Amino acid sequence: MKPASGKPARFLTMTTALALALVGGSTTFAQDAARGPAAVDGARIVNADKEPGNWMTTGRTYDEQRYSPLKQITDKNVDKLGLAWTYKIDIDRGVEATPIVVDGVMYTTGPFSIVYALDAKTGQLKWKYDPKSDRARAGEACCDAVNRGVAVWNGKVYVGVLDGRLEAIDAKSGTKVWSVDTRYDTTRSISITGAPRIVEGKVIIGNGGAEYGTRGYITAYDAETGKQDWRFWTVPGDPDKPAENKAMEIARPTWTGRAFVTQGGGGTVWDSMSYDPELKLLYIGVGNASSWNPKFRSEGKGDNLFLSSIVAIHVDTGEYAWHYQTTPGDAWDFTATAHIILADIKIDGKVRKVAMQSPKNGYFYVIDRTNGKLLSAKNIIPLSWSSGVDMKTGRPKVNQSAEYWKDPEHKSHLVQPAFWGAHDWQPMSYSPDTGLVYIPTHIMSAYYQDLAKEPPRRKFKSAYQLGADAGMVPEAEKELRELANTWSGKLTAWDPKTQKMVWEVPYKTIFNGGVLSTAGNLVFEGTADGRVVAYSADKGKKLWEQPANTGVMAAPITYTVDGEQYVTFMVGWGGAFSTFEGGISLNAGVLPNAQVLTYKLGGTAKLPDFKYKYADHKLDPPPLTGTPEQIAEGQKAFGANCSQCHGINAVSGGVLPDLRLLSKENHARFAAIVYGARVMDGMPSFADGLTMQQVEEVHQYLIKRAHDLKDSPTREPRAAQQP
Repeated sequence: MKPASGKPARFLTMTTALALALVGGSTTFAQDAARGPAAVDGARIVNADKEPGNWMTTGRTYDEQRYSPLKQITDKNVDKLGLAWTYKIDIDRGVEATPIVVDGVMYTTGPFSIVYALDAKTGQLKWKYDPKSDRARAGEACCDAVNRGVAVWNGKVYVGVLDGRLEAIDAKSGTKVWSVDTRYDTTRSISITGAPRIVEGKVIIGNGGAEYGTRGYITAYDAETGKQDWRFWTVPGDPDKPAENKAMEIARPTWTGRAFVTQGGGGTVWDSMSYDPELKLLYIGVGNASSWNPKFRSEGKGDNLFLSSIVAIHVDTGEYAWHYQTTPGDAWDFTATAHIILADIKIDGKVRKVAMQSPKNGYFYVIDRTNGKLLSAKNIIPLSWSSGVDMKTGRPKVNQSAEYWKDPEHKSHLVQPAFWGAHDWQPMSYSPDTGLVYIPTHIMSAYYQDLAKEPPRRKFKSAYQLGADAGMVPEAEKELRELANTWSGKLTAWDPKTQKMVWEVPYKTIFNGGVLSTAGNLVFEGTADGRVVAYSADKGKKLWEQPANTGVMAAPITYTVDGEQYVTFMVGWGGAFSTFEGGISLNAGVLPNAQVLTYKLGGTAKLPDFKYKYADHKLDPPPLTGTPEQIAEGQKAFGANCSQCHGINAVSGGVLPDLRLLSKENHARFAAIVYGARVMDGMPSFADGLTMQQVEEVHQYLIKRAHDLKDSPTREPRAAQQP
């Protein structure tokens, strides 16, 4: 942890300091070799500032500030930064991982939870571990087959596998040590996309699946054996059964009826965690509801704890300490799973131990992390759903115009921000040098519409269980482009003391990358439109830029090997924006190309040539034979089952095939593909979800969409064209 001043603690003798300086903040090579690979424990992470050349946990430190004390690369010489090496990830889908670097070895992940160990100086592969994730379940994970990285501890590497397993790997050989299934119910769509954290010898992992109907929880396992230590549920279970613990006793009165038991309730803990080793408190961010619509899940009543909340847990026992709910009774997918940063900062003349978060709902929160008391809250973008936060109660003031579920005529309601929020999972960063938090920010809105009656829970696991219509976009390309131009992004430098913006950099679209700040007065970020950039941390002046040849969502890191400082970006377009909202994501103008890009001063490597894997797909639809009624039903079935991967209105963002460009061969075998012929490619089987009649209706809808495109002035979808 950082001391009250906010500056990194320094407890080094002159001899030790000199040795560290000579090797760029790492220990000596003899020490590295003697202790073996990934020899990380709690003491090393707590004292991470003594060896800043390593990046030993996903946020570098337990406080998750994503700030590095390294300053060989500064605002004075960053323009000399050049590519040192690249490594090609196997699968060109969403890349969201934060690499770990320990003693010259980088551990990172790609899609389907594949783990790579690389020489951090050269990029040479040491080993690769494929957990053989069940690719048929790719459609059950929100959002796509992504993974945000590993944890390391005592010679092992830990990865959460997409299909719900948590596995330990030997850091030297890359072989599996143990594996546990973290799912509480194998009949529900429970996945893992987040990075584990390890504290006090416990591997802690949460799960995803709220959109598909599951109950949220987070679990701690013994790092050596994989034995479960404790499990913390985030929403209540069956009200006819005893509550599991104090937390569920608190939560149960805030839910009404029994529908949430069938629906699952949601509240999944799919990403954010941070830890205070002095207080021994683990802070988790809790996600959205299942279903989104409050009237269907809880009769429109109650705060529905602990949805969209920050919760503090005693790490030794897994018992509840305190909570703060950012969005009571969440109805908009305003998860609080965004990055949580811990810091000691002076507020009104007093140093406070705070937790800071900017969740989807658009507010920036400063909370006393010892007790959960709200200290301040301010919106970082213009909001339409709320007019402010009541500081007496800590509750947002909800505008009636956003309460779509109360509309007796079931009209659509425009809400800003919408389901990807003002800030999503992309990590922010706090610099103790500037006192600023750097936030990857979204400006986006969407329509939400109540359903006239509650939809039945679908047994097919790849189907969304939202209870509302959301994310509706026009089919016509001209109107689609107009809507795309209303969605934008920016990098925001925010002062948590004054709750004011200090500087910002605008971007053309949302879903830009996570952020790194350094003692060199630098902020690094990748962008959705295919760049890696460095800004001055104090002023926001652009100082360096290089092409990435793809979109960038993950947060960069920095480290040293042999006295040289490196900066690494995991790049690769993907995730929900470029799948579900494919038509709007095309505004970014990039295609998927999963790589590790590493830079150093004076680097002279070149970006590899890139050929888009679907570049040969051509527009050649068969004759349209479907009736208007068949096409209408096909549109409904496509939206409910296929749009989360292949895009609303069948407009792909380029990560997965654009189904308007099906070949004659694939038109002929369309039903076989839908029923599982391409499971190994990550295309799930819909044999249990769609009848043969529905499959043909979807097929006719896709043929219709292909003819729409053929008759449009653009002729070819932008996703099929290499920039």
